[in-house]
Amino acid sequence: MAVTSYRRVWTLDDRAESVYHSLPVDIPAGCPGLLVTLTVPPIEGAVIDIGCEGAAGWRGWSGGARQTFAITPSAATPGYVPGELEPGTWWVVLGLHRIPVEGVELIVEAVTGPVDTVPGLAEYADADAAIAVPARPPRRSLPAAPGLKWVAGDFHAHSLHSDGSTPIANLAALGVTAGLDVLAVTDHNTVAHHLELPSLSKLFGIGLIPGQEVTTDTGHANAFGDIGVIDFRQPAATWVSEVARRGGLLSINHPLGGDCSWRHPLPEHPPLAEIWHSSWLDHTWGGPIAWWQAWGLESTTPIGGSDWHNPTSLTPPGTPTTWIAVDAAAEGPDELPLAVLAGLAAGRTALSWSYTAPVLVRTDNELVALDAPNTLVISPNGTRHPIHTSRQSIPATPGPHLLVTHTGQFLSTCA
Repeated sequence: MAVTSYRRVWTLDDRAESVYHSLPVDIPAGCPGLLVTLTVPPIEGAVIDIGCEGAAGWRGWSGGARQTFAITPSAATPGYVPGELEPGTWWVVLGLHRIPVEGVELIVEAVTGPVDTVPGLAEYADADAAIAVPARPPRRSLPAAPGLKWVAGDFHAHSLHSDGSTPIANLAALGVTAGLDVLAVTDHNTVAHHLELPSLSKLFGIGLIPGQEVTTDTGHANAFGDIGVIDFRQPAATWVSEVARRGGLLSINHPLGGDCSWRHPLPEHPPLAEIWHSSWLDHTWGGPIAWWQAWGLESTTPIGGSDWHNPTSLTPPGTPTTWIAVDAAAEGPDELPLAVLAGLAAGRTALSWSYTAPVLVRTDNELVALDAPNTLVISPNGTRHPIHTSRQSIPATPGPHLLVTHTGQFLSTCA
């Protein structure tokens, strides 16, 4: 057993130099485990994140949700990838998210050797074991173009692998209860949760899409697909091309989301943006649509996400609901995630505030408004089409359309 300790006062100058700082830890050959503890004094204004980079690549991130983690060949703290500890220099990564004016003294202790108890593992297993597969509500069938069908999804949710309060099994259960066919699990700056998704997808009958929320203090983005970790420490301008090169899809998250609004310069826009986020509580507020128009209506496919973390979150999974037109032959939790990613790449989405809410969808040559009498469809050129009945079609024109009330409340959009 060996102990590596760091004790240092970190200042605003350190944060100005870089938000992220790495502390080396030597891992010998055959090392049976690594246990890291961060001690942060209870000082107002100090918010410190922590993670780990192995000699062969990224191993996980706690953010500010945990102050201790362990990695062994067979197990790891939720948020970290278990597996052999390759010999060489590892790094404990600190994120100086918030530093008080007077600075803050941090203590980091890294212990290499046998790990008797992996922090967080027993609690995760206990919570996981208590979750049963729920009943699914009646399915909603939306008109679609020949060869396609609409499935329901939510593209933003968190588990105990980052700052969520629940295991992934509960996310799956909540998604089933909401009527969803797919749910993206997007924990912060880690892909450790991807290991659980295939088996839980089969157990709960919902397609769990591998995702990660690439998280910085000046904006968040979701990377979708089983593409490995995207390094949040690299400039955001590199994320777009790197995700595309690996065959994934990148989305700007909650671009008007308070202190985590999108502020990174991006010379190349990603294909997706989370236009409909749970924080859009006043549906008469036109800010998200205005941002979308400024960002580029025609080049950006809209998606929605609940950003669910815990029972106090603003909305449950499925609120809002993203509808994706996918290959009609795709069935079940094994096939739907890939079919949904293909549908997103093709720009075939519609959004509603929930699974049963009014929605506007596109078929071959029509737009169909469902459960939305006495409303308006607004086309990209500003033309208004009155909707009088609970199912009404109008001729389809290219580009995104909006479904709104006569009082200006936004109900749905169709890409």
